[in-house]
Amino acid sequence: MRRLLCGAALALLIPVSARAEDTPKAEVFGGYSYFRFSDPTGTSLLGTDVVRLNLNGWNGSVAGNLNSWLGVVGDFSGHYGSPSILGFGVPFVDVKEHSFLGGPQISYRKDGRFTPFAHALFGVARAGAGTFGFGASENAFAMALGGGVDLRLTNSIAVRAVQADYVQTRFLDDRQNSARLSFGIVFRFGEK
Repeated sequence: MRRLLCGAALALLIPVSARAEDTPKAEVFGGYSYFRFSDPTGTSLLGTDVVRLNLNGWNGSVAGNLNSWLGVVGDFSGHYGSPSILGFGVPFVDVKEHSFLGGPQISYRKDGRFTPFAHALFGVARAGAGTFGFGASENAFAMALGGGVDLRLTNSIAVRAVQADYVQTRFLDDRQNSARLSFGIVFRFGEK
């Protein structure tokens, strides 16, 4: 009887410890990011008919997991490039966009290998444009709604296969609806 109770207790503890390994206390992400800046009026960033900008850059985040499904995220990104008007590049003009966002993130950790997640992030963005040493920049409200999928390689390393976000900013009292795609490496720390 004693062996049966010990065996039952051990069988109950194994899934708990396995689940604990799948939920890190913290996760740090860093990688490449593509940003498609869209301005419906075509005038808010440079004062010209720039409607869309394709910017390349980086995305990073730090997440603290409160439990197996809820976490708090700080998300930071920077994107850089040159505008194009009617498909032609504008020489000597550089555009940059940085965002500093934070908010809740929900993760589904049922499968130990794949972790899909969704987040709602709010904060500030800074966009600027310049040429020949002259330029202008502005800070504005920003939010990102989206999510992605992490693929766990080991208990401490995962690959963010994709993170896709709808990003809304409010530069020059106007609304810009943009998209951001990111991928990279996730470092996982601690156990919950």
